[in-house]
Amino acid sequence: MAAAIRRDVAAIDKDLPVSNVTSMAESISDSVAQPRFRTMLLGLFGVLTLVLAAAGIFGVISYSVSYRTHEIGIRMALGATRESVLWLILSQSAKLLLLGLAVGIPVALVLTRLLSNLLFGVRPADPITFAGVAILLALVAMAASYVPTRRAMRVDPMVALRHE
Repeated sequence: MAAAIRRDVAAIDKDLPVSNVTSMAESISDSVAQPRFRTMLLGLFGVLTLVLAAAGIFGVISYSVSYRTHEIGIRMALGATRESVLWLILSQSAKLLLLGLAVGIPVALVLTRLLSNLLFGVRPADPITFAGVAILLALVAMAASYVPTRRAMRVDPMVALRHE
């Protein structure tokens, strides 16, 4: 196509230079290449941050619950039901989760102003994104509480009492 354009322009005026002949699609693609790259990079870092936050929450809560194996053993030895122990640990984890969300969401809303010029087609304080991330992290926190609590409840109370 570029050769045909050069030939037609040369037929009209031989001294008229023709350079950088590109299609409209190529021009548009070139003009949005850098913003597209920044958006992809920002999305990649966002996903990486979400995975690291989920792993961190899971690790901290799992450690705190496994650290309480001795306490869980005492509770079970004194007659606590599995459901009451599970409810206790999950409710304490939920309180920590709500505290984290109460602090984290306002801080994130303030910090979105720093990234607002990098966002395209999404408002900086997009409620769907904030709700989705909060729900995902809440599910991770509850799973992080549930899994080690179930494991600790299976331990024989006498073994847990002897555990240092």
